[in-house]
Amino acid sequence: MLALGQINPLPVLRSTPQGVYLGGGENEEILLPTRYVPRGTQLDDVLEVFVYRDSEDRLIATTERPLAMVGEFAALKVVSVNRNVGAFLDWGLPKDLMLPFREQADPIYAGDKVLVYVMVDERSHRIIATTKLNRYLSKQPPRYRPKQPVSLVIVNRTPLGYNAIVENAHQGLLYHNQVGATLEPGQKLKGFVSAIRPGGKIDLSLDAAGYQRVASLTDQILDALKAAGGRLDYDDDTAPEVIRQQFDCSKKAFKQALGALFRQRRIQFTNPGISLVDLRVAGDSEWTPGEGKK
Repeated sequence: MLALGQINPLPVLRSTPQGVYLGGGENEEILLPTRYVPRGTQLDDVLEVFVYRDSEDRLIATTERPLAMVGEFAALKVVSVNRNVGAFLDWGLPKDLMLPFREQADPIYAGDKVLVYVMVDERSHRIIATTKLNRYLSKQPPRYRPKQPVSLVIVNRTPLGYNAIVENAHQGLLYHNQVGATLEPGQKLKGFVSAIRPGGKIDLSLDAAGYQRVASLTDQILDALKAAGGRLDYDDDTAPEVIRQQFDCSKKAFKQALGALFRQRRIQFTNPGISLVDLRVAGDSEWTPGEGKK
């Protein structure tokens, strides 16, 4: 069955100057314009295409991928606002995505970036967006496990931290002390479940808990040191956002990993930065952060 607003595997039925027509089921033919037809395409080939409606409401296919498909949350830029119908969003396809006024939780303006849910409108059968997100979060109790890795989409900042959508289904909270850097609405991250509270509230972290996190990160730091010739400019004083970008972890986790490597005499602090310890000459000598070997 054809899935509007999704990727569909469709067979090539026939070729025309405008493109190729794909079989959409129930005698439906969907045009894939020439500019999207892969080189070497033959009759009966099956192509992976995204199906949506053009400006005349006809079904049309493309091999391009939108920034969000039906059933997904994403932060999209407002291209324009039409006072009669609503806003239009850039979702990466030639035809902009409409966000009707009735689906706007708050007024929005051209140039804004808004977090939306993409859906098929029951009235018009068109693909539209909505900012009324809570209606599209799962009402089922979350069944995640502590330490389980999950995908996150940041919703907004609160006094406690950041609300985030977990696995495109539930809402959770990243506390400020678990973040260490500024996050933006719509930002997609890998995270972990810290706990499931009474009532189904989900506590989140950007790092795996405990020794498993530190052990994995120490290996990553050692690999980075070896690849860089034995020295890196990162240490306890490096900005949290730089650490997040380079090692995909919080500053707290990074400092724990450095501490573990230091106690194992695998690294030394060079103030600034860190370097590998040559175990062949280190012996039983002792040294402290920032002072090098004695």
